[in-house]
Amino acid sequence: MTTRAELARLVDHTLLAPTATPADVAALAAEAADLGTYSICVSPSMLPVDADLAEVKLATVCGFPSGKHTAATKAAEAAEAVAHGADEVDMVIDIGRLQAGDADHTEAEIRAVREAAPAPTVLKVIIESAALSDEEIVAACRAAEAAGADFVKTSTGFHPTGGASVHAVELMAATVGGRLGVKASGGIRDWETATAMVAAGATRLGLSGTRAVLDGGTADGY
Repeated sequence: MTTRAELARLVDHTLLAPTATPADVAALAAEAADLGTYSICVSPSMLPVDADLAEVKLATVCGFPSGKHTAATKAAEAAEAVAHGADEVDMVIDIGRLQAGDADHTEAEIRAVREAAPAPTVLKVIIESAALSDEEIVAACRAAEAAGADFVKTSTGFHPTGGASVHAVELMAATVGGRLGVKASGGIRDWETATAMVAAGATRLGLSGTRAVLDGGTADGY
């Protein structure tokens, strides 16, 4: 059985609301330290973070939330984020290009971000799995692996088709075969859903209502 502390260590404690303030980010960092989460994830405009993160990692996003940015723009955004202290970057692919059958474009844009934010920066690739067919999910995961990403991630949490599903996480985990991590995010608002995602193969979770989930309640938001 997963313990509270074990689940917390899988969490990117997330605040991506457009109304977020520096004070909100400081509160997020303090809560992450209290809860023992792996990281906080904030918008790039909130970097650098003026808070003592101690052992808590700092993650941000690029091409967020639509993914309809050029590869060069995403790469520049990622490079700037790393320069401002980000340990991890979660990038959104252009899912329309993938759905049009252009997986080469997907791989190329991921590679551009990877080159702009090389290791040890952790690169996660958001594929909006709820909007994709199984075949498209597999293609996106293969492109991410070929381009040198570290994780594939289900969702932004902002797409109208929805967030993470057990089926998508299982398929993503089977495709990357342990060579990449799998982050489940979007719509994970209670302990049962969070642990189901872990059982399906998720190695990281994106949560905004982290305390409520860890306490066994139901969270609002991301």
